[in-house]
Amino acid sequence: MKLYSVEFKEHGKRYHFVGDDNYEINNNVIVETEKGLQYGKICEIAECKDNTNKYKKIIKIANEEDRETYLNLLKDNKIALEKCKELVQKMNLNMTVISADFNFDKSQLLFGFLADERIDFRELAKKLASIYHTRIELRQIGVRDKAKRIGGVGVCGEQLCCSRFLNHIDTISMNMAKNQNLALNPAKINGLCGRLLCCLQYEDENYLECSKGMPSIGDTIKTKNGEGEVVSVDILNRKCKVLIGSNKEEVDIDKYEK
Repeated sequence: MKLYSVEFKEHGKRYHFVGDDNYEINNNVIVETEKGLQYGKICEIAECKDNTNKYKKIIKIANEEDRETYLNLLKDNKIALEKCKELVQKMNLNMTVISADFNFDKSQLLFGFLADERIDFRELAKKLASIYHTRIELRQIGVRDKAKRIGGVGVCGEQLCCSRFLNHIDTISMNMAKNQNLALNPAKINGLCGRLLCCLQYEDENYLECSKGMPSIGDTIKTKNGEGEVVSVDILNRKCKVLIGSNKEEVDIDKYEK
């Protein structure tokens, strides 16, 4: 059995299913999930080394009829989203609904929303269930998820990583910015979502490796020109600027002793 990575939305989270050798990358397939049938696309293929019972199976390759059903679902999602927004406004709920998604067999309708506080949406769920006659789920999502769905252009001038290719976001911490000797200015290290830039994690391991044995700003080190105080460090080139002597001459140093 092969292990197939399947995504239900472009650059969305990938889920794993097992199947035989009949499937290829970019095949559209119908799969069984805990929330019913879903229409997705195969993105990766690997040998299944785990117990295959851990994974659900791919049901079949999607045909033209399945694709037509999927395209109609996308239209129904937009209609359901507008209806939910209308109800939220009428009920004066302090929440912003940003997505609506039917599963493939319409046995469930999932709404994603943003809110600054806990929302009692039980009455809203009842109204939606009476309209669509299916299971309704409302899920509060974070600002990173919002940026991923809406998209945009980052400070680098490129389309947001989260909406372009990231299908999983690891934990990003302020220490990553400190490790890379970046100015801790929110305007510089935060993305459009208001959270720390996803790209801080890309080179963090390299910065940690390159910084081993290097002095920190404020340290006093010995150089061939004498002792001096470190005023800046260039981690990737393993160099630092040092103020030496009574006249505080600034010198670029690449060999030093702590």
